[in-house]
Amino acid sequence: MNNPIPIPMDLALPPVRRNKRLRRLWRSRKALAGLTQWIIDAGLPFAAVITLLYVFAVRAASPSAVYRTFTLIDAPQHTLLWLASVIGWLAVPAVIGGVAGHVIATRIQSVKAISSSTLFQRRGWGARLRPPSRIDYLGAYFHGTLAEQDFVDAFVRIAHRNDWAKAQDHWEVIIRDMMSTQEFSKLDRHECLRQAQDATRIHMRPAALVGLCVVCVARKP
Repeated sequence: MNNPIPIPMDLALPPVRRNKRLRRLWRSRKALAGLTQWIIDAGLPFAAVITLLYVFAVRAASPSAVYRTFTLIDAPQHTLLWLASVIGWLAVPAVIGGVAGHVIATRIQSVKAISSSTLFQRRGWGARLRPPSRIDYLGAYFHGTLAEQDFVDAFVRIAHRNDWAKAQDHWEVIIRDMMSTQEFSKLDRHECLRQAQDATRIHMRPAALVGLCVVCVARKP
């Protein structure tokens, strides 16, 4: 008995609701500079720990006593004040000194470095302060340009068998890691995200056409 010829399936419609927006936003932080990423990844949790320590220490002593202990003016008289004293003595100077050293060293190294993608462009404060966009939602490519439709057809329909959620997750992982490579990490935050996505659509489509996804291959047990 002859095997039936497999019927190619059509690309399924994308999900109606765009979920995982916070996940896309979190992964998009890789388009930011190294110092900005560090502030988000480590600086904010560190500040949260200090804030919690201060709040609980205030319950055991007055705010002025916590401040004077934290700044090493007075000796600590309580367990929480000892923690505040240690943080004020070790952690805060180390963080401030490290950040200042990084900023100065980076500025010295890049004082005459300019990306070819930013040649002759005028960047106002709006462009400098504007955060990067989120990593693209693949569902938007369903009715996008011809190149976007071709990519999403190969990446979702063939490589991931119409599993939009899995394809979206792997797409974000690829873009996140691409933005961390040396090729893209030196670019402007907006250009970094744009070029990483453009390059991914070009280089991942041939593999997707034969049913391969680099994330699926890397995570295969």
